[in-house]
Amino acid sequence: MQSSDAIQLLDIQDDNRIFADMVNDDANPCLSCGACCQYFRVSMYMGEMTGAGGTVPDELVSQVNPYIVCMKGTEAGYGRCVALRGEVGKPGIHCAIYAQRPSPCREFRVWADDGSPNPDCQRLRERAGLPPLAAMPA
Repeated sequence: MQSSDAIQLLDIQDDNRIFADMVNDDANPCLSCGACCQYFRVSMYMGEMTGAGGTVPDELVSQVNPYIVCMKGTEAGYGRCVALRGEVGKPGIHCAIYAQRPSPCREFRVWADDGSPNPDCQRLRERAGLPPLAAMPA
């Protein structure tokens, strides 16, 4: 499934999770933000690691328990993800492994189905000193 705009494409997985891809670089607010990548602990099932057949490079994760890993730098929350490149709030910030990013990152959506901004995104942008997002462009 895809949204009707050209910025955020949505894909329903076989297990009903919804993954979001930001595809229009000119209108992608993430490329001048990055706040979520320095706030959340990015935890995932170890099966998402390349060594287990997944996409996330093994060297970028830390073990949490026998089944769960997290992106390095985010172990305690409020930490910058090792894959984040650039300065938060500045143009050009991006994920170095965007195409290989883990499911929590794929599930984080900038806009809801109705086009309103994600409240978590808004809160983190404010914390980073960034202006709030408007509704998704039509």
